[in-house]
Amino acid sequence: MRVRPRFSVWVEGEPETVRTRVLEALAQGREGIVVRAFPGLVGLHVADEQRRAWSPRLLLHFEPRSGGGTIIEGVYGPEIEVWSIFLYGYFFAGMIGSFSVILGGAQLFVGSTAWAFWITGAMALLAAGLYLAAQFGQKLGAWQTVHLHQTWQVVAATVGAGGVEGPASRAALTESR
Repeated sequence: MRVRPRFSVWVEGEPETVRTRVLEALAQGREGIVVRAFPGLVGLHVADEQRRAWSPRLLLHFEPRSGGGTIIEGVYGPEIEVWSIFLYGYFFAGMIGSFSVILGGAQLFVGSTAWAFWITGAMALLAAGLYLAAQFGQKLGAWQTVHLHQTWQVVAATVGAGGVEGPASRAALTESR
């Protein structure tokens, strides 16, 4: 049910060293995966010929750990173009919905017909529709997400990633920072 699933693991070594090791492991050639490297993060994308509107990507962020080593945080999500549609869609629904609640309250206060609450309901339906579309897109891209995760697991084993993956590990990693 998460819109953007995530995981955290730790690796011995400085963030830039770990990032270099991850890039070297990814250079071994993973079919159907395009790697884009930026300072402090690495993006794993579905290859262009297999990419669809619902195709996921995996962003790996490298952060220093207070006790030494590096925490790698991975976030699965849509490509930036698709993510932007959802971001601005939620922003639009939230802003128009908020303004319509205020207007509807003012209309009630002055004893007028509160037609603005219809707009509030429409914006709530829009937000729910965006959420359901995101869930549907996740289901369509599930096999591609599995492929990205399997690629990550091979890389993680190569670079010696330890710790527990998934949301449950966040509390343990936060305590160790």
